[in-house]
Amino acid sequence: MIRYEIEKLHALIRHNVKALREKKGKSQLEIALGIGHASAAFYAKAEHGIQNKKFNIEHLCKIAEILDVDIREFFNNHLNEENY
Repeated sequence: MIRYEIEKLHALIRHNVKALREKKGKSQLEIALGIGHASAAFYAKAEHGIQNKKFNIEHLCKIAEILDVDIREFFNNHLNEENY
């Protein structure tokens, strides 16, 4: 994968994590605590792609469990605002 494609994939994951979190009515702090962070700072930065913060596979597994979704939903190109 070229760098552009990797960044595009990170953007897709961020978008889908945020959309699903909002659909489930969870706050950034709730998710951050659930993945082992003491505050929402890291989570917010990862969700918005700030300061090169990214979700790793462990984060995605835990977030999927908290949101009660299949982890594959984070990689779904067809997840958009109309559906959620």
